[in-house]
Amino acid sequence: QVQLVESGGGLVQPGGSLRLSCAASGTIFMIYSMGWYRQAPGKQRELVTSITTGGSTNYADSVKGRFTISRDNAKNTVYLAMNSLKPEDTAVYYCNADLRGSWYESRVTYWGQGTQVTVSS
Repeated sequence: QVQLVESGGGLVQPGGSLRLSCAASGTIFMIYSMGWYRQAPGKQRELVTSITTGGSTNYADSVKGRFTISRDNAKNTVYLAMNSLKPEDTAVYYCNADLRGSWYESRVTYWGQGTQVTVSS
């Protein structure tokens, strides 16, 4: 079994910063990519950013220049540094990981439980 555990959400004022963390644990053979999605009330879940094992990144246009994803492969952990936060960034942020639990298993996408980020004055 694989678990993704997120931390770091909370309430922040507009213009402020937060840093999210997501650690993958359990039986893991290889992680191909990790990423962050978010879902605001009444909206669909959307990709925020992702990063491959090799370090290639992808960002939603709405967060480019403000958010930075990074990854510690040795710790199976991904981080999301969020700066210049706006009220429209308010959402539940979910971590995901595309991985194989063992060499004979297929790739599976796992999700964390989500962490609330609220940007408000």
